[in-house]
Amino acid sequence: MSSATNTGNPTAMPQAGDHAGHVDRAKLIGWVAMVVGMFLAILDIQIVASSLENIQAGLSASPDEIGWVQTSYLIAEVVMIPLSGFLSRLMSTRWLFVISAIGFTVMSVASAFAWSIESMIWFRAAQGFLGGAMIPTVFATTYIIFPPEKRNTASVMIGLIATMAPTIGPTLGGFLTQSLSWHWLFLINVLPGLAIAAVVAMTLRVDRGDRSLLKGFDLWGLLAMAVFLGSLEYVLDEGPKDDWFDETAIIYGTIVCAIAGIYFFWRMFTYDKPIVDLKSFADRNFTMGCVFSFTLGVGLYGSVYIMPLMLSRVRGYDSLEIGMIMAVTGIAQFLSAPIAGKMTAKYPPRVVLGIGLGLFATGLAMHGFNNSEVSFNELILPQIVRGAALMFCMLPVTNLALGTLPPEKIKNASGLYNLMRNLGGAIGMAAINTLLDKRIDYHFSLLSEHINPASTAFKEYLATMMARYSEMGIADPKAAAMKFIVNLVTREASIISFNDIYLAMAATFFIAFLLLPLARPPRATAGGGGDAH
Repeated sequence: MSSATNTGNPTAMPQAGDHAGHVDRAKLIGWVAMVVGMFLAILDIQIVASSLENIQAGLSASPDEIGWVQTSYLIAEVVMIPLSGFLSRLMSTRWLFVISAIGFTVMSVASAFAWSIESMIWFRAAQGFLGGAMIPTVFATTYIIFPPEKRNTASVMIGLIATMAPTIGPTLGGFLTQSLSWHWLFLINVLPGLAIAAVVAMTLRVDRGDRSLLKGFDLWGLLAMAVFLGSLEYVLDEGPKDDWFDETAIIYGTIVCAIAGIYFFWRMFTYDKPIVDLKSFADRNFTMGCVFSFTLGVGLYGSVYIMPLMLSRVRGYDSLEIGMIMAVTGIAQFLSAPIAGKMTAKYPPRVVLGIGLGLFATGLAMHGFNNSEVSFNELILPQIVRGAALMFCMLPVTNLALGTLPPEKIKNASGLYNLMRNLGGAIGMAAINTLLDKRIDYHFSLLSEHINPASTAFKEYLATMMARYSEMGIADPKAAAMKFIVNLVTREASIISFNDIYLAMAATFFIAFLLLPLARPPRATAGGGGDAH
C-alpha cells in the first residue's frame, strides 16, 4: 500500500491502512463520524420533501414558490459535489469536511428561523452548497484509509447509510412535523452536526492541504461549472411542472445550460489546471461505474419518489401508512447488507453487480402490475426484492468506479462519481413526472371512451349510482354520480400510468445489465493488495 500514500500532494500524510492492513483507531472513529454526516446530508433532502406543505403554510408561500425550498438546495449541492475534489486537495480532507459540517449545521439553524420564503430559499441554497462536500469526501476517504481487503466492509456501511436515508426520510419527516413542528426538520441537525465536526477535526488526519493549487486557480471554469450544473438542475426540476418548453424560463434555462456546458467541457480539456479533472473518464471502469451510478440514481431516488406518490394518489394513504410500507425496503436493505458484503469480497464486482441490477429490475417490474386496490400485502415482496438489490448494486459499483484509479485521482473522481448518481436522480424524476402526466392523459382518454350514453354497462352503473345518491338526499344525484365516475376513471388511469413508470424504470436497469460486459475485470493488485492502477 505504499503507493497509496501519495494523494497528489507532496506533503500528504501516511494512510491509516499502511501497516499490514491495520486501520488506525482515531482515523476509523473520524471516518465513522463522516459517514454519519453523510447520512444527515442525504436525510435532510428527504425529510424536508415530506413536509413541504407544512413549510408552505408556515411561511405563507405559494405552491410555485415552495418548490424552490428543494430546488435551491439541489442546485447548490450539485455544484459543490464535483468541486469537492479540488477543495479537499487545497485545504485537506479533514478541514473541508469540518467546514462543510459546520456550514450545513449553521444553515440548518438559519432555515429553521427563516422569516419568509425568500430567506428560506437563500438559506437552503447555502445549506446545500456548504453541506454538499460531505458526501463525496466520505467515498474518497474510504479509499485513502482502508486497505483493499477491508474496503468491502467499509463500503457495506456506506451503502447501507446512503440507501437507508431516502427510505426512512419521509416517515421521519412526517413524524417530526406532526409531533413538533416543521422547524424541527432543520433543528434535528444541530447537535449531531456539531458533534460530527468536532470528532472529525480531532481524529481524521489523512492528508495535508496544498495551497499552491491557488496559483492559476480556474475561476472561469468554476463559474462555467456552476452555471452549467445549476441551470441543468433548474431545467430538470422545473421543466415537468411548466410543461417544458411551453414556459419561456425553461427555454432560456436550456440555452444557458447548453452554452455554459460547451464552454465548461472545452475549458476542462484545454486549461492546464482545470477545476475538475475529467481525465478519470479515460479509465473504462470509472466511466462504466459512473454509468451504473447514474442508473442507480434513477432507481434509488425514482422509486422512493414514486411509491409515496402512488399510495397517496391512488389509495389515499397518509404519511405514516406510507412510511410503514416503505420501511420494508429499509429492513430488506439492512438484512441483505452483510450478504452483499461477503459476496462482493468473494466474487468479481461484475458478477455481484449483475445480480443487483437483475434483482432491481425484477423488483421494479413486479410493481408494474398493481391494481387500484393494491395494499401492504401485495407490496411486501417487490419491496424486499428491490431493497436487497440496492446493496448488491451499491457496493460493487463503488469498487468498480474507484477501485482501480491511482490514489491521486480518487478525490476528484469521487466527486464526479457522486455527481452522476445525483444527476441520475434529477433526470430520472424529471422523466418520471413528464411521463406520468402524459400517460395519465393517454389512459384517461382511452378509459373515458367507455363513459358513453350508448354503453349499456355505463347506463346501468350511472343509474345505480344516481339511485344511491338520491337515497342519501343529495340534490343533484346525476352530477354527483358523474363526478364519482370521473374520479374512478382518473384513479384507474393513474394506477395504470404508475405501472408504466415502474416498467420503464425496470427497462432502464435491464439495459444497464446488458452493458456489464463493457466493464473490465479489476486488474490484479500489486504487492498483494495495493491499489490497482
